[in-house]
Amino acid sequence: MLGCKPSSILMESNLKLKTKYGTKLLDIGKYRRLIGRLLYLTISRPNICFTVHKLSQFVSNPYTNHMNEANMLLRYLKNTAGQGIFFKANSDTRLHKYVDADWGSCHDSRKSTTGFCVFLGNSLISWKSKRQQIVSKSSVEAKYKAIYSVSNEITWLRNLLADFNINTPFASVYCDNKVVIHIASNPTFHERTKHLEIDLHFIRDKVTKGVIKLIHVRKYHQLADVFTKSLPKNAFLPS
Repeated sequence: MLGCKPSSILMESNLKLKTKYGTKLLDIGKYRRLIGRLLYLTISRPNICFTVHKLSQFVSNPYTNHMNEANMLLRYLKNTAGQGIFFKANSDTRLHKYVDADWGSCHDSRKSTTGFCVFLGNSLISWKSKRQQIVSKSSVEAKYKAIYSVSNEITWLRNLLADFNINTPFASVYCDNKVVIHIASNPTFHERTKHLEIDLHFIRDKVTKGVIKLIHVRKYHQLADVFTKSLPKNAFLPS
């Protein structure tokens, strides 16, 4: 791969990977070793987190096209070798998060993907791209599960920062779905939200106590999209 042509994208935009994708890969060990190294690299390269997460779902039975997508990721890494995470020395202690979910994105199981990123001031300190454990019946349900997941992360981070005597005000959580924000602020339960009642109680408790504040953000400014889907190369570039 040292002589390969660099790529400007990690994966084709909105590509849906599936279990049987091409022909069976003969050297399974090579694919598994590559994915293991890429998983380690996500510690300092959050922008590849979603792609690696998708490719890691096929380590038990990889196909040739899965390997082709992994090789494209290597070409992207060659093109962006100088990128990494930058932490400012004078960053403030406000926590803010972007959270999203790609509803039914898994071609084989129709489970949704949760994605979020957490900033301390202007510094990115935590992120996740993970397939949800159960199938969601609506995009609202999928996004609410994602908010529940990031709320747990917020609680843990606030406790961790408190151990270092760092006080953090309420955490701003940016979501691109107004219905989800309304449900979190509405104390009334009804049949449409009954199956989400436990998650609702947890999130509303955080909102009531001032731990988190849900804020609407336009989908074009939703940074968490990086962790839920493959994006075109011009995403988030100034127009």
